[in-house]
Amino acid sequence: MNRGWNRIVPYLLILPNYLIFAVFVLAPVLWIVYLSFTDYTILQPSEWIGGRNYERLLQDTLFRKAIVNTIWYWIGTIVPTILLGLILAALLTMKIRLLAAFRALIYLPGVLSSVAVAMTWLWLLDPLQGPINGALEAVGIGGRNWLQNPDTSLPSIIVIGVWTGLGYAMIVLLAGIQGIPESLYEAASLDGASGPQRFRFITVPLLKPILLFLFITATIRSFQVFDLVYILTGGGPANSSTTIVTQIVGASFQEYRMGYASSMAVFLLGITLIVTMLQYWLGSRNTTTE
Repeated sequence: MNRGWNRIVPYLLILPNYLIFAVFVLAPVLWIVYLSFTDYTILQPSEWIGGRNYERLLQDTLFRKAIVNTIWYWIGTIVPTILLGLILAALLTMKIRLLAAFRALIYLPGVLSSVAVAMTWLWLLDPLQGPINGALEAVGIGGRNWLQNPDTSLPSIIVIGVWTGLGYAMIVLLAGIQGIPESLYEAASLDGASGPQRFRFITVPLLKPILLFLFITATIRSFQVFDLVYILTGGGPANSSTTIVTQIVGASFQEYRMGYASSMAVFLLGITLIVTMLQYWLGSRNTTTE
């Protein structure tokens, strides 16, 4: 009796986690997948229409624009964020004065709410009274309306996204660097390796699992970007900064086309899974073959 009970207890202990996952994650995802095949508009009962939402999705030029903008945001934020985070993490391992203050200052944007970050940058980029335009005009460069110009709205949001995620990447990479045995660097120094060589052949290879983790998490976060876009530009001007999630929110809560919005959400889930698994496969392959 005791042996049989001991076999059951571990499953009972993990059962709450599985129940929470099933109720709050799995069930909503399955419900969204079902709604994506219906013409649900809240105001009337759902009607099964098969794959017509997905056919319409492929022909929606605005949604294709949102896909392109999301991909540009992903590319424009993920590489600079991780690269700059790695450089800053390496620099902050040096023994310099006020080291803790520098770390806290760089990490601060990562702990601020996205609304606070967006409101701060709205003031900084204000075309009339913003400090950035004021500084440019002081050196003889004319300012511009950064967020309401189709040519600069998305690049401005990308810069803000890099600024927001830089601190988190820096802290994670800094922890990884500090976990590398000092004896490896000492042995490399005795062999005549310079600082850049130690960084290239010791630090970066040993940080590959952490870099893979950052690439995956940054990808998921980039594909889900919404709050910065919604507050700063609302997806405009002329949909120049609209993203997939912006289109999902607009179709569901402004136009009440829940079925069509669900097909967008399923598409976003699919592309996120594909890119994430591809990154994981490439990263794991490079890690195991070296």
